[in-house]
Amino acid sequence: MSAGVPTGQRGAAASARGHAALAKTQVLIEALPWLSRFQGATIVVKYGGNAMTEPALRAAFAADIVFLRYSGLRVVVVHGGGPQITAHLSRLGVQSTFVGGLRVTTPETMDIVRMVLLGQVNRDVVGLVNDHGPFAVGLSGEDANLFTARRRPAIVDGEEVDVGRVGDIVEVRAETIDALLDSGKVPIVASVARGIDGGVYNVNADTAAAELAVALGATKLVVLTDVEGLYADWPASDEVLSELSITELEQLLPTLAAGMIPKMEACRRAVRGGVPQAHVLDGRVPHAVLLEIFTDDGIGTLISPDPEPVPPVRPDLAEAAPDQSGDRT
Repeated sequence: MSAGVPTGQRGAAASARGHAALAKTQVLIEALPWLSRFQGATIVVKYGGNAMTEPALRAAFAADIVFLRYSGLRVVVVHGGGPQITAHLSRLGVQSTFVGGLRVTTPETMDIVRMVLLGQVNRDVVGLVNDHGPFAVGLSGEDANLFTARRRPAIVDGEEVDVGRVGDIVEVRAETIDALLDSGKVPIVASVARGIDGGVYNVNADTAAAELAVALGATKLVVLTDVEGLYADWPASDEVLSELSITELEQLLPTLAAGMIPKMEACRRAVRGGVPQAHVLDGRVPHAVLLEIFTDDGIGTLISPDPEPVPPVRPDLAEAAPDQSGDRT
């Protein structure tokens, strides 16, 4: 009998606690096969949208990452910071200009992009994760030449338009990330790259996450966004497609809204590059990452490779099989 608990009362209290805990045990049991399956797997998470700006969602995301780390997964976070960059430029009296969906990035603007991504956003994410323990290590794509990029023009009416220091990743050197993962750390990577011309480039964080997932041989790419997933027929319907093959996605890509194209293109790149699964999740849902990885139903939209074709059975061989078996005896 516990000290301070009157006789005859502890039994009722213990019973009530036991019943309340049953729901929690069911959640843990449901997670068991997924914990076993993904033990030691590498997962790359692209972090952005509301999950990055709302305090409660920021805290939930950090808790998810630490839970994955304690569950034996190797987790990498890649982030951008478009809203934060725009807000900082506005405070400095610099208007943000976009051409063909890309931010016009002069050398002076690139200095601010670099400062915001590395000095503000990256440090914030590292701090949130490290509130739970000494896990997160902040990096940029410049560190150890993790990302190398070349200048990328915008396309407007079929014509190329120079938008400055905006790049496409052409090489990934993932040795530093692998070493950090091997040591039990959680790399937090800002989407800045070294240019093949020696400059510094702003790169799309969705693309950076996909390229890194391929280079690491990741089991999953998870892209957090501000919608429930890929809609079947937006805006006519809000039905979310729960799963698509890579070929089905490629057929849909030309019809997608502009905001979804970079995210689904990242999923396409990852799966075509050998990543078995790519997910687009609603980052507005607390603990969205855990819901996708450790529950039977999952959420959002899953992109996977095309199913393997089933070879046809030749009738003549099927009929000959019994005779061949008899010959061997």
